[in-house]
Amino acid sequence: MAYKVLVVDDSSFFRRRVTDILNKDPKLDVIDVAVNGQEAVEKAILLKPDIITMDIEMPVLNGIDAVKQIMAKSPTAILMFSSLTHQGANATIEALEAGAVDFLPKKFSEIAQNSDEAGSLLRQRVIEIARKPGFIKSRTTVRPLPSNSILAKERLTSNTSKITPSSASITKEKRVLTRSSGKEYKLMAIGTSTGGPVALQNILVQLEQNFPLPIIIVQHMPAAFTAAFASRLNTLCKITVKEAENGDVLKPGHAYLAPGGRQMLITGSESSAKIKILDDDSPKITFKPSVDISFGSAAKTFGGKVLAVILTGMGSDGKEGARMLKAKGASVWSQDEQSCVVYGMPQAIDKAGLSDLSVPLDMMAASMVKEVSRG
Repeated sequence: MAYKVLVVDDSSFFRRRVTDILNKDPKLDVIDVAVNGQEAVEKAILLKPDIITMDIEMPVLNGIDAVKQIMAKSPTAILMFSSLTHQGANATIEALEAGAVDFLPKKFSEIAQNSDEAGSLLRQRVIEIARKPGFIKSRTTVRPLPSNSILAKERLTSNTSKITPSSASITKEKRVLTRSSGKEYKLMAIGTSTGGPVALQNILVQLEQNFPLPIIIVQHMPAAFTAAFASRLNTLCKITVKEAENGDVLKPGHAYLAPGGRQMLITGSESSAKIKILDDDSPKITFKPSVDISFGSAAKTFGGKVLAVILTGMGSDGKEGARMLKAKGASVWSQDEQSCVVYGMPQAIDKAGLSDLSVPLDMMAASMVKEVSRG
């Protein structure tokens, strides 16, 4: 059965264009359209679509307020369309905080070299997001669990035992939240894509100002968005969050978000590591920024003293970087399938046998703190 789609936009041209693109895939069926946010709320309640594509700037009721009302009255997966401007970035981040799952630029030329490629990307994104209705309907604000709670240990065991290759590793995972592995860490590295902004916020807001490691973050996001996203996180978090700049010295309690459209590398030595930002116009590298590139550079600089985490996202970016880190003795964790918006990136790590631990999102921050505290 095809996924039911509601297309929301005040432009009749854009509604027709999105409808035509989506209906080319038999797995998708645009069941109706809405011309403003209020109509979107009413049709979401009445028609119960599997996914909604939503514009931000609309009359009567804007996209952000529409998302808030839909998530309160009839929780549904929502993909936002955004302009690649500073104002558009801030509005999109607000929509994600309100409950939207992901976003795409409204100008398709900004995400692909031709219309066929853009159409394929849009269809793929809509299908991937629509596949997890249970996740959307059960989505709540994440609260940290006590690191030694029985509930925490039971959830971790039940969620990871399905994909763990051996009983020995299951035993190892059972004790993560009660005792750290005792490894020495100098860096935390996080890679994510679809669903990442919400996942990152849920994790980072739980870290204290004195978090003992610097954190590098690679989130697949356009150049216009990363500065706004970092700024938003910085206002919410106790740690310092900034968009990474060339020459930044890595400091504990600081998180550095890779700038969109460029690559972030870690250079120098373990005791005086710096960030290097490079322009990248190579057609051979799909993602800019790339998790593989940043993780690979971290492996060269810090060796095995890295805790790397792959969160929700489409594709397999991060797998080769994680492989390089593992070869140096680093620890690699993945977000568990149940809490991912899209399980693609963590699944690639899990299937390759690179993940030491699969962690539910609502336990990730507490697990990180316990592991790096060596307590």
